[in-house]
Amino acid sequence: MSFTTRFAPSPTGPLHLGHAYSALLANDMARATQGRYLLRIEDIDQSRARPQWEAQIYDDLRWLGLRWPEPVMRQSDRMARYGAALDRLAAIGLSYPCRCRRGDIEAAAGAPQEGVPKFGPDGRIYPGTCRSRPMADAGPGDVIRLNMERATHALPALGFTETGPAHSGHHALSRDHLCRAVGDIVLMRRQMGGSYHLSVVVDDADQGITHVVRGEDLFGATQIHVLLQHLLGLPTPTYHHHRLIRDAAGKRLAKRDDARAISKYRSEGATPEDIRRMVGLG
Repeated sequence: MSFTTRFAPSPTGPLHLGHAYSALLANDMARATQGRYLLRIEDIDQSRARPQWEAQIYDDLRWLGLRWPEPVMRQSDRMARYGAALDRLAAIGLSYPCRCRRGDIEAAAGAPQEGVPKFGPDGRIYPGTCRSRPMADAGPGDVIRLNMERATHALPALGFTETGPAHSGHHALSRDHLCRAVGDIVLMRRQMGGSYHLSVVVDDADQGITHVVRGEDLFGATQIHVLLQHLLGLPTPTYHHHRLIRDAAGKRLAKRDDARAISKYRSEGATPEDIRRMVGLG
C-alpha cells in the first residue's frame, strides 16, 4: 500500500506555527514517496468547534500551498461509525458506564502509592470506581470506559514501529504498563459520539492511513491506539512523532497563543516560505 498520511486539526481556534510544521512535514513526507496527503477535521467536540475556525483552517493551509482530496472527512459526520465501534467493544464485555465527575475521581484516587503514576496519556488515571457496572445500566450522563484489565487479558505480542527522531524503533505494548500507568480510558464522553482515542483509530483505518505524522506529545497515547486497533480488528500504521514548536520560554504552542497564529503572520506580510523557515523546513 502506498504511503498515506493525514493532517487532522480541530476547529477550536487559529492554527499556529506548530500546526504549520506538522501539516507541512506530513505533506513533505507524502510527496517524497509519491504518496497521499489527506485532511481530516476533528470536530467531534461540538461544544468547542466553530465554523469560522474550520473555514480558517482551509484558508491557512491553502495559503501554505497544501492541497488534499475532497471531500474532507469530518468527525461530526461519523457518529454512527464510532457508535458501531463502541457496540463491538461492549459486545465482548470490554466497556462499562461511569458516572464519576472529575472531583469524584480525584477524591477516590487519593494519595498514590510510591512509584505509581497519578496521570497517564488519558489524563488522571481512573481508580475503577464504576468498573462493576454493566452496560445495561448506562445513563445519558455517563461516560463509557474501557476495562483495561479485561482488554489486556492474554494480550498478544503487540507493538508499533516509530520513525520519529526521539523514539525511533519498535515499541512493544506492556499489559502491566497499560493497566498501571494508563488505566480505564474514556471511549465516549458526555454529549459526544466518541473520545479522541476511539475516533482517531476508526478514522485512520477508514482513510487507509499507513503513516501517522503528529507531535511527540501524543507518543504516549499511541499504545492506547494500538490496543484499540487490535480489539477492533483494525490495521496499525507506522508512527512518526515529530518535535514540537515551542516559544522562547520552551513551552509548546497552544491555540490561545494568537501571537504565533498563521493568520497573524499572514496579515503582517509573511510568505509561506517565511513560515517554512520559521519552523525549520526552509
